[in-house]
Amino acid sequence: MRLFSRLSPFVYLAIVLLAITFFADAQEPKEKNSPNETDSSLLDEIESLRQAMVELNRDLFILEEDLLFPASTQIAVYVAIDIGEYFVLDAVELRIDDQVVTHYLYTERQVKALGRGGVQRLYVGNIAQGDHQITAYFIGEGPEQREYKRAVSIDVSKGEDPLALELRITDSSTKQQPEFSAKLL
Repeated sequence: MRLFSRLSPFVYLAIVLLAITFFADAQEPKEKNSPNETDSSLLDEIESLRQAMVELNRDLFILEEDLLFPASTQIAVYVAIDIGEYFVLDAVELRIDDQVVTHYLYTERQVKALGRGGVQRLYVGNIAQGDHQITAYFIGEGPEQREYKRAVSIDVSKGEDPLALELRITDSSTKQQPEFSAKLL
């Protein structure tokens, strides 16, 4: 019994379905089939069970997402950069109402991917409806290879709909400094 408690629910379900199929087939009187016909029908049944398991897994994943992150409390924060010579991103720390919800360290490859137009989903979570302050701290290397830490804050009002926020880093050639912004999507 200890073995079954460690199995994933999907594996357990597959074992049960295979056992039911096997015993149901064993109970029915069968005509004499050639071994190849029996093997191919068994393979077809296994393939249909596998396909059903994949569909069930997909449906359960969607339900789990809906339960964990209902639309009325969901918030998603994305990071995008359009930088060149004034800032090299090293880390981002995200706070919601002065509580750290995530801290992310970037590799060189990730920074290059963001610089080529990539967008990273930094955080997905839940917040209560109402007013909130979201603050992002950007840490990296600024002009003249100096350590650089800047913050950007935005006040948001969470309603019934999901909330999406974009954090963006851009170069300002007039100021010769990076600019950090946060906007609702």
